[in-house]
Amino acid sequence: RQYQRRVHGGVNVRFGIHPVAGRMPGQLNVLLAEAGVPYDIVYEMDELNQDFPDTDVSLVIGANDVVNPSALDDPNSALAGMPVLHVWKAKTCVVLKRSMATGYAGAQNPLFFLSNNYMLFGNAKTTCEDLLAGCKAHFTK
Repeated sequence: RQYQRRVHGGVNVRFGIHPVAGRMPGQLNVLLAEAGVPYDIVYEMDELNQDFPDTDVSLVIGANDVVNPSALDDPNSALAGMPVLHVWKAKTCVVLKRSMATGYAGAQNPLFFLSNNYMLFGNAKTTCEDLLAGCKAHFTK
């Protein structure tokens, strides 16, 4: 429900899901629907990738391989050639993860070390709630 407040506050909030994200196809779409996120603000990877250079903040929750730039930049990577979300092209990227561990492919993610990226470690639900509380406190001053 918080995204509605941001939209009405002049912030364009969109959700993106990589085609292979989750443990089974469509899992994350179902989770977003259960959370009350309207389907019309859930975008496919290709739709979002073209807009990342004009995006102020990309918030990545728990993803690793599907946001790894080495899939595009490193022909020797285990992920070479895999389509990925270009989150690093946003002005700022924030990745929420439990640790710096690699994803299923075992490939280190250079995104985590880029100058426009911030790592926020912890449980995703708790961390998102803390981020929301911080945003509320900042923007309601």
